[in-house]
Amino acid sequence: MSRSDGHGYGDSAHADDGPYAGGQTRTRLPDRPGDPYGGARRGGRSSSRSLITVVAVVVLLIAAIAFANRSGGRSPAAGGGTADKPKAAATAATGKQPVHTKTDGIPSGFTHDEQGAQSAAANYAVALGSTDMFKKGTRHTLLDLLYTPDAAARLQKPMDQAYSADFLNRMGLAADGNPPTGSTFVSRVVPVGTTVQQYSDSSARVAIWYVGLIGMSAKTSTDPVTSSWKTWTFELQWSRGDWKIVSDSQKAGPAPVPGDDRAATSDEIRKATEEYGGFTYAR
Repeated sequence: MSRSDGHGYGDSAHADDGPYAGGQTRTRLPDRPGDPYGGARRGGRSSSRSLITVVAVVVLLIAAIAFANRSGGRSPAAGGGTADKPKAAATAATGKQPVHTKTDGIPSGFTHDEQGAQSAAANYAVALGSTDMFKKGTRHTLLDLLYTPDAAARLQKPMDQAYSADFLNRMGLAADGNPPTGSTFVSRVVPVGTTVQQYSDSSARVAIWYVGLIGMSAKTSTDPVTSSWKTWTFELQWSRGDWKIVSDSQKAGPAPVPGDDRAATSDEIRKATEEYGGFTYAR
């Protein structure tokens, strides 16, 4: 959701461009201990060896700098790896990739570990916060897909009562959950982060901090699109080869201090809703 590119390095350094190119190096050795500058007298064979040593060190230093610039300062990995491996382009800080399978348009097939539970919770929050929840048919499909069979059966009637015709009317929607002609109903959940509060091989409790958008985008709307910050906590169970919701709860916040952004017009919100799709989230 996010919602990384590494820094590269320039051209390699060349030895003939360095401060030691094109000149002569003179080394004066001390005649006696404790005299850092010594006299003019130099030993022939010993001086030559010292000069060769100094030059060799300088050459090795320049070569090391050039190699570091080429490889980005990375040493070969243990086991025969190379320093020229491509940089990671992770979809999340952990580097986990999102799932590529979907069931009725909803991401599925999450890994049986903590990161898989977090990814499942984030994607389930997006689905349950969508406009599909305001239509009976798609709402029942979501319940059957995302919840355990027992939880889905238990929640179907209360959900239908919550999304009553009276409630939909107050939202500006028709009894079938559709907006009036020329209007766009917006309902989105955008996860900001997830955390695992409890985990075992068969269950997990995951909290999602998110910003929600809801309202009617229309020139005559009395219920414009507004944002809210909430935390949604899911009790998950490993069931039928995937993570499924057993129960969930929400609470307000934490909400940041509102900025001084200019509120968009209804047309701008409608256009953004139509042009910008959602994400498949990974953790």
